[in-house]
Amino acid sequence: MKFTRHLIAIFLISIFCSQLAAAQDDLCKNRKIPQLTDIYSKTGIKFVHTSAPEKKYIVESMSGGVLLIDYDRDGWLDIYFTNAPTVEMALKNEKSKSLLYRNNRNGTFTDVTDRAGVGFPGYAMGGAVADYNNDGFPDMYVTCLGGNVLYKNNGDGTFTDVTKQAGVADGRWSSGAAFGDFDGDGFLDLFVSNYVDFKLNDLPGFGTLPTCKFRGIDVQCGPRGLKGAGDNFFRNNGDGTFKEISKQLGIDDPQGYYGMQAVFADFGGTGRPDIYVANDSTPNFFYRNDGKGKFSDDGFISGTAVSGDGSEQGSMGVAVGDYLHSGNFAIYVTNFVDEYNTLYRNNGNYDFTDVSFSARVAQATRPFVGWGTGFFDLDNDTWLDLFVVNGHVYPQMDQISSGARYKQAKLLFVNNGDTTFCNATAQAGAPLSELRVSRGAAFGDLDNDGQIDIVVEDLDSAPMILKNEGDKTNHWVTLELGAKQGNPLAIGARVRLTTGKIVQTEEIRSGGSYLSQSDLRVHFGLGAATKIDSIEIRWNSGRVETIRDVEADKFYAILEGEGLVPVEKIRPKTKK
Repeated sequence: MKFTRHLIAIFLISIFCSQLAAAQDDLCKNRKIPQLTDIYSKTGIKFVHTSAPEKKYIVESMSGGVLLIDYDRDGWLDIYFTNAPTVEMALKNEKSKSLLYRNNRNGTFTDVTDRAGVGFPGYAMGGAVADYNNDGFPDMYVTCLGGNVLYKNNGDGTFTDVTKQAGVADGRWSSGAAFGDFDGDGFLDLFVSNYVDFKLNDLPGFGTLPTCKFRGIDVQCGPRGLKGAGDNFFRNNGDGTFKEISKQLGIDDPQGYYGMQAVFADFGGTGRPDIYVANDSTPNFFYRNDGKGKFSDDGFISGTAVSGDGSEQGSMGVAVGDYLHSGNFAIYVTNFVDEYNTLYRNNGNYDFTDVSFSARVAQATRPFVGWGTGFFDLDNDTWLDLFVVNGHVYPQMDQISSGARYKQAKLLFVNNGDTTFCNATAQAGAPLSELRVSRGAAFGDLDNDGQIDIVVEDLDSAPMILKNEGDKTNHWVTLELGAKQGNPLAIGARVRLTTGKIVQTEEIRSGGSYLSQSDLRVHFGLGAATKIDSIEIRWNSGRVETIRDVEADKFYAILEGEGLVPVEKIRPKTKK
């Protein structure tokens, strides 16, 4: 009888979820939705994240970041998958290998991990990409449990671990990371969000405390019931070293909130990058840059610390984008099951409003635990869409007759261009409905066809490489920027693109999503426009440069002060 009730409950839940999906899909029925096809089996990639089936410890549920990095500066995105051992393996000093794959420019990838020297950063979570030493080659910062790693790109296909001399190890359980030039000195600084105070030699017992139970069953302990780890800010000294100044800036998180993912973004349009931090089970941070060497936590004042009804949420990932064509960057945050993912509309002047329900991106997210996410233009119609990957933290959820399952589908919200989105998950291809335990998600044009693809890392299976088939009737442009002053990759530069009456705004960012790094090139969908009226760039130096009458459907290199240039002028020569 008990087994029968269990089956009935699952059946009713499946009907409800199907009805919800159908209702949401009905809003998209008149839309042409591009297909997202999983091409993993054709890429030559052979990565599977190390898995602990029972996930008895919280650290075993949180890894899985993926970094897109053009490490050899050939104009094609390469992929780095982070990996982490199980706790049992770690106690035996056994390692799991993270892998770097070089893009072969033909839809396949080659494992170059051993030659690059980036296979064993430690108990790896995720990371961020930036050129910390201004030599023109992108470097990788990998967050880990027990000590992070800064890999310096040598420009010859190899990396060197320079963590010790740079002084950026941290040493706690680090989750998210992001680079940004907070003080305008031309060198990128580093913010690291840390999660909980977790030690392998003092493991919390599975299911032993009230905070180690969920809906009556024993589960891993945390984050509630565990001490928070605090955050770190490393100022770049400009000589290959950093100085930790988080307390001086007032952003060290003395309350011990459970930091997940951070991102630098200029939310006020001031030319100074602010920092937003998604915190699990505690209020989120919105650090406003005052331009005088200080930050203030304006999370509650701005309306971005909690949901619109004043509730703390279990926040994991964060996306930033101008989905309204307002010139202001909105914030989208993925959250825990039974909550909803939160969309904060940027009203200007550091004022935000939770518009999750009115924008129709809330209700469909309640059954899921959300992680990696991003704004991107799926169909190049000029309107930013939203993508979310999901997966529970407790494998034990499958023992419960009702509620969310451990493996979960993904979500795709297509922008209607009227301040609302429609749920196009079921229409965009079978891979999105495939049940997985996903974590990181990174966005970029892997095959340089003008369509943004998505790389998703899963905890208990191989990744997904989602090729975007696109809408070939719409046009696009992709810009690769090179700065003469400050960091050569122009992280932090703001781009304003005009086609007719449509104005789009974007900036180059390090970090974001969940433990992941997306393409540093700037991509714009142009809709029916075959020509761009103007491209306005506000460089980090303060220079504003405008380029006019640019043809669509091309990749362009732009060098500060020189406009459109051959790509060789903004890329350093690879060393032999």
